[in-house]
Amino acid sequence: MRMNDTTSKFEKARCEWPTSDPLLVKYHDKEWGVPIENDRKIFEFLVLESAQAGLSWITVLRKREGYRKAFAGFDPKKVAQFTKRDIARLLKNPGIIRNRLKIEATINNAKRFLEIQKEFGSFSKYMWSFVKGKPIDGKRKRLKDLPAITKEAEIWAKDLKKRGFKFLGPTICYAHMQAVGMVNDHTIDCFRYAEIMDKYS
Repeated sequence: MRMNDTTSKFEKARCEWPTSDPLLVKYHDKEWGVPIENDRKIFEFLVLESAQAGLSWITVLRKREGYRKAFAGFDPKKVAQFTKRDIARLLKNPGIIRNRLKIEATINNAKRFLEIQKEFGSFSKYMWSFVKGKPIDGKRKRLKDLPAITKEAEIWAKDLKKRGFKFLGPTICYAHMQAVGMVNDHTIDCFRYAEIMDKYS
């Protein structure tokens, strides 16, 4: 059994990247890689992933509840209606990453999100079409085997850009795909790899 800093001989093996941060470990063990079809939850991850650009995921994860409060519980309909006054308010909010471009992108992306819902019936239906409706089995043996982008992520990012989304390039799109279970990128010796494959494959 391969072990990392969070694994003792009495614990299950897990991916190497969570390290010893309990928040990251909990996220890995409970959320990362679980297929999501709920639009509001998908929007939450899009907001958080776009906020991550240039930063570490743990930085965003620690501000997750701040984002939840600041962005109307991740309700895209409400976020799409945010005004310049809301932007000014958010720029003073220490609970989120106070980057004007990212804040404006979140509001813009909420509007584009609603457009896709209207066109496809749900954002989930649109999103999952890029992996033919089924999670991709990454079959990663080691952390270094995880790619930064894939052809699916490039195709999806290109389509999102065409539709007017911002801060969602191929790298961020692939991180999102990993998070919402469009690909199972747990390494094959991680206990979550088999659990997710058994439940969702």
